[in-house]
Amino acid sequence: MRPERPLLPPSTPPLPPSQQADEAAGEAAMDDVPTRLPDPVPSSILRHSPANSVRRTRSLRSLLADSPSVTFAANLRSGSKAESIASSLESFHFQRDGSKSGTPAGLGRVSTRRSASERAGSQRDLRDEDARFVYINDADRTNAPPAGIPDNSIHTTKYSVLTFLPRNLYEQFHRVAYLYFLVLVALNMVPQLGVLTPAVSVLPLAFVLGVTAVKDAYEDWRRHRSDKNENNRTASVLVGGVFQPKRWKEVQVGEVLRVVANETLPCDMVLLSTSDPTGVAYVQTINLDGESNLKTRYAKQETMPTPPEALAGVIKCERPNRNIYGFLATVDLDGPRAVSLGPSNIMLRGCELKNTAWVVGVAVYTGRDTKVMLNSSGAPSKRSRLETHMNRETLMLAVVLFVLCFVVALLAGIWLGDHGDDLAVIPFFRKRDFSSRDDPDGTYNWYGMGAEVVFTFMKSVIQFQVIIPIALYISMELVRVGQAFFMVQDRHMFDEKREAKFQCRALNINEDLGQIKYVFSDKTGTLTENRMEFRCASVRGADFSDTDGAGDGHSVTDEDGVVLRPKTAVRTDPRLVALLRDGAGARADRARDFFLALATCNTIVPIAADGAAAGERVLEYQGESPDEQALVYAAAAYGYALVERTSGHIIVDVFGARQSARMIGRRDAMGSIAKRA
Repeated sequence: MRPERPLLPPSTPPLPPSQQADEAAGEAAMDDVPTRLPDPVPSSILRHSPANSVRRTRSLRSLLADSPSVTFAANLRSGSKAESIASSLESFHFQRDGSKSGTPAGLGRVSTRRSASERAGSQRDLRDEDARFVYINDADRTNAPPAGIPDNSIHTTKYSVLTFLPRNLYEQFHRVAYLYFLVLVALNMVPQLGVLTPAVSVLPLAFVLGVTAVKDAYEDWRRHRSDKNENNRTASVLVGGVFQPKRWKEVQVGEVLRVVANETLPCDMVLLSTSDPTGVAYVQTINLDGESNLKTRYAKQETMPTPPEALAGVIKCERPNRNIYGFLATVDLDGPRAVSLGPSNIMLRGCELKNTAWVVGVAVYTGRDTKVMLNSSGAPSKRSRLETHMNRETLMLAVVLFVLCFVVALLAGIWLGDHGDDLAVIPFFRKRDFSSRDDPDGTYNWYGMGAEVVFTFMKSVIQFQVIIPIALYISMELVRVGQAFFMVQDRHMFDEKREAKFQCRALNINEDLGQIKYVFSDKTGTLTENRMEFRCASVRGADFSDTDGAGDGHSVTDEDGVVLRPKTAVRTDPRLVALLRDGAGARADRARDFFLALATCNTIVPIAADGAAAGERVLEYQGESPDEQALVYAAAAYGYALVERTSGHIIVDVFGARQSARMIGRRDAMGSIAKRA
């Protein structure tokens, strides 16, 4: 504790006569000031606003005058300036639990920070018809009709057994060429055109449609298999006062779940308690937003002390929505007031619990109501740019074909009109059938000149159909299947760390692999590797940037003799290392304070993973900011390694000596923590 020092010197020099006269005039003016100022005139906007949205405001002086525990210091200008300031400061005291020793009971101070209940009232109120009520440890009451809450199973497949054929054909005929080939098949079926084997024209189109259908069915079968594995995963659910394994698809809203470290959350759940005494938990949201850094979540202190099997209450939360960064709810535990809940108190499905032994929470959204499923648009029908370009080219060729056939039909109509009188004897156009003796007036299949022109147009389409070759599409489908096979079997694309092969999930976009057309960037880290590196430091005016040819830092030895080596190596300056290790003087002290601050003043969580060699582990620093990670790795390279962090203390290894710093923090209603070591 620092010794208390006076705010001002005990004595002040005497004032000149002119200033003494001004002081006397000021004191006389202060005597005329009333003890209470009138309230301000309310604004016309507030006066005419609706009653349910008006928040009446009063001046600070009137608020303090109405409060029985707050008084104003009278005659502030009396005495010397030092005495007036001291009396004004002493007249306000913050009272916690009534009064403090040495503090008059009548004096107090209006706190500028709001309590949890006040902060809950400031949030947007939820109407009962717009809210979901979740009864903790009472799933039957929560899911009772007419709640209409879905189960926790998910389905990402595109087809079913009944809808596969019509929906797949509908999607395939989005290709303009397939519509063209379907028209050709229909033309070949017209008997007046004289096609010898019309059924043969169906085979090329049927082959293309069949190959694509088999490919789409295989892709959807893999989605079905993935959904089945996901739904049959087990979670620890509180049943009869004991946590028992239960399949994910059977989890219901209102049930209490327990998730241990490195497990994935089966549903959206509100935190009730954690293994940390302060209710802190760390999650990784890479499956939601692609961020691999750890996020902090908190359990309310009102729910921490109660065992899960004895916990009862109701959570009033908003209805399912797609906002993964927002959450509005209150929990009523039969207390005097409801406790507000925010985004820092909910853990979403798909997140992975990290650096926390266990957490206990209650399910509030399940299945298709979870935020990750609401943001999922299902399996899209992907089309490559080459396919889009071919559709455009097909339309252009179809227009050319139509114009060509129209010209042929037009010329045929003109010729038939000029030789209409000779059609009875002209070969191939004779209308009279002279070979029939029984019917001397018999004619061939003559439907009139207009019909002959139409038939000529159809015959021209069949004759010129090679302008759009169907063999091109057959070749493309076969090439895509072959490309997918060779990509899966490519040894250079095998991940040895996970022992996983390359997976080609969509065979329709093989040709777009690696192709970039547009680049959208919101910050520099989007286009770069987004990796921060510590290059040099300047301490007390000295530049320590001579890192060429230097070592990669040092390792830390654990209490069990296990070597902890930082995952990221940082090149160090030998002069700065020597100054930190053996240096003396003001510069050495500043350098030690500098690196100690880098190792402690952050939100980094150290995680030790198994290393490549026996008796060695890799020390990885995870946090929300890559800048903090770079600074902590640099501090470890210079001998100040952060080896342990909890909500209550931090342990730093300083050249082999362990130092512990206790965390002093304050947590508000929304869970944010202000800490200092």
